[in-house]
Amino acid sequence: MDQLMAIRAFARVVETGNFTRAADSLSMPNATLSKLVQQLEAHLGIRLLQRTTRRVTVTPEGREYYEKTARILKDLEDIDGAFTAIRGQPHGQLRIDIGGSTARDVLIPALPEFMARYPDIRIDLGVSDRAVDLIGDSVDCVIRGGPLADSSLVARQIGFATLITCATPGYLKRSGVPASPQELNNGHRLVSYLSSDSGRAFPFRFARQGEKMEIKAPYRLGVNESNAHLAAALAGLGIVQTFTYAACEALRTGQLQEILQAWRPAPYPFHVVYPQNRHVTHRLRVFIDWLTETFPARINVGSE
Repeated sequence: MDQLMAIRAFARVVETGNFTRAADSLSMPNATLSKLVQQLEAHLGIRLLQRTTRRVTVTPEGREYYEKTARILKDLEDIDGAFTAIRGQPHGQLRIDIGGSTARDVLIPALPEFMARYPDIRIDLGVSDRAVDLIGDSVDCVIRGGPLADSSLVARQIGFATLITCATPGYLKRSGVPASPQELNNGHRLVSYLSSDSGRAFPFRFARQGEKMEIKAPYRLGVNESNAHLAAALAGLGIVQTFTYAACEALRTGQLQEILQAWRPAPYPFHVVYPQNRHVTHRLRVFIDWLTETFPARINVGSE
């Protein structure tokens, strides 16, 4: 038995909660991973995991073994990472998750510079507005906007985006230009952004001279993906709130027109987020550092 490999296999099962996802994250067959865990249990003479057809549960002994060996694995990875950094360029695979319009308008246009700087890093980019399970989905980091509620995650702020309220000139000609947020309640068609998790519509937020306001008027159309949300606005389906980085080209060409500019809400924070108990590899560290350099200007483009 390769004891170190067996410990890594067991740790990934604990972290992902699933043999198949653990095997995928380690790029090994499911049967090989299962055999490694069985050999480790036989070597220790204890049951680490309880398996049923539906789920895998960590035993109390397994939880204690995981917590102790996790520290050892982290120390080994720190040592390997230090020598990798000394040898030269970071390398390997990075799994990153990001929202649709942020990928299209901010990250992907900037990626050529990162990939030229670090040619030995391979990126798997998951693009979705849904919340991901960083451990279960074997994701190294996610890039997301808004407040962070999960205290088990580490977050590093990478900039602020500007939210604007806008619609097509055609829509505004037909329906009128609202002079205040309250007027959105008076027959205007709203295109709301829906949470991919709860399905609830995010309210339209406004702020002016210390006064804050939320409008929760019934919406005509709800969309749960950011690129489609902007497309609905461009189709003249109603008024949206979106980020300047997504709408700046349409604003420049006159396809969209900003309204209620004096009521722009407070800048919207963006973070790169990763698991607290996940080792920060050399490749992840340089990616986070690069994001910190690159994102602030790119994510606030068009806010003037």
